[in-house]
Amino acid sequence: MKQTIFIIGLGLIGGSLALGLKRNEHVTVIGYDAHTPSLRTAKRIGVIDEMAVHLKEAAEIADIIVFATPVNETIRLMNEILAWDLKEQVIVTDTGSTKNEIMKAAISLREQGITFIGGHPMAGSHKSGVEAARAHLFENAYYLLTPFPNENKEEVTILTNLLQVTKAKIVQVKAEEHDHMTAVVSHFPHLVAASLVHQLAGENEKFPFTKQLAAGGFRDLTRIASSNPIMWRDITVQNRRELSNQLQMWTEEMIRLQNLLLHADEEDIEKYFQTAKQVRDELPITAQGAMFSVFDLYVDIPDYPGVISEITGYLARDRISITNLRIVETRVDVFGILVISFQTMDDRAKAVACIAKNTTFETYIS
Repeated sequence: MKQTIFIIGLGLIGGSLALGLKRNEHVTVIGYDAHTPSLRTAKRIGVIDEMAVHLKEAAEIADIIVFATPVNETIRLMNEILAWDLKEQVIVTDTGSTKNEIMKAAISLREQGITFIGGHPMAGSHKSGVEAARAHLFENAYYLLTPFPNENKEEVTILTNLLQVTKAKIVQVKAEEHDHMTAVVSHFPHLVAASLVHQLAGENEKFPFTKQLAAGGFRDLTRIASSNPIMWRDITVQNRRELSNQLQMWTEEMIRLQNLLLHADEEDIEKYFQTAKQVRDELPITAQGAMFSVFDLYVDIPDYPGVISEITGYLARDRISITNLRIVETRVDVFGILVISFQTMDDRAKAVACIAKNTTFETYIS
């Protein structure tokens, strides 16, 4: 018997989830997007099986409803579906980056006997929109579920089993734990990155060449500051209490660092950096974390005409797709001068083998 999955919101996440779920031959995916061209594109390129013209009609025939919309829009729609005639055993879930406010809004659904299980697939891409959707986006990524504490285990199992086909690592956590952990490793780093860029903007007024020097490591460090401002406005507002706590802890850490600098004790300063290096080096490298991973490869290449086309030619011959490449001009603590980005860890590993097979250039993974 086929399950009917209704996905509302066909951007990168909604589209990729649709493709991932379609690996299951017992699933029919209906899609809806407020942006009609995106909806039509999703059907044309095979992301979804059917298009929904009306939200209410599609929702009422669905076994699973997925809100792949911004958090504020998800909450609005959750209130709207209270008036719809949904299936008795329907399961409603979402893909939002914050969970506390979502689960509070879900209490109204629960009171009407509608099962809601919060969800957050921790994956992303350098691209956005339904055209960027990929069936493999969630592979090896954590997919966090936040059911109510006394939720029916059978319903959670149904959703978990459905999501297994995406090859994500499905983990259950409390909504409060989710928002705290994602604040630490995802949301707060976005604030830090944005603040560093603001500081650069101020410095650049007096020292215009600063921005040119920032093209290297600084650009990598602050990459996430280029994320969608509207999305991060909503995330910041929704998780503002956790972020405020993180900001207070960060302020205390900066005061501690400032005192280290003022005392200029070389041993203490070296220990500070050594501890940071040790903790960073112990971070897992074989799984995706809370922020989408960029699978970069640093290649130490000689400076002669045609060397870049030579390398990309080898990769093309082995049918290894790249997503971006750039030349690093400011090389402070950065291995290599050519940085090649790949969509998956497997593609990067294939590239390492390809370059080793065809050249004597050294490659590094940061």
